[in-house]
Amino acid sequence: MTAQWTIAQLERTTADGGVVVAHWRATLSEGDFSSSTYGTCGFTPDAGSEGFVAFEALTEADVLEWVYASLDKDAAEASLATQIEALKAPVTVAGMPW
Repeated sequence: MTAQWTIAQLERTTADGGVVVAHWRATLSEGDFSSSTYGTCGFTPDAGSEGFVAFEALTEADVLEWVYASLDKDAAEASLATQIEALKAPVTVAGMPW
């Protein structure tokens, strides 16, 4: 199973276009079961620094690398896998006997 990571939205400054918040989603699927998580990462861009990428030149891969550097990617994916295992073998169910 491989999680699919996407950037759902970016927030940037109007002055220099530096990204200050990235909204991300990670989804893991196995057969009929799927689990996802959503979060945000904050950044402090410096337009004068080496390595600054103008907003217009950013790719989703660029921003995902920032996200991965800001959180524990392996732990997030392990949590998704745990959720799928729980869906496959539920310990409670809902319903009525009538």
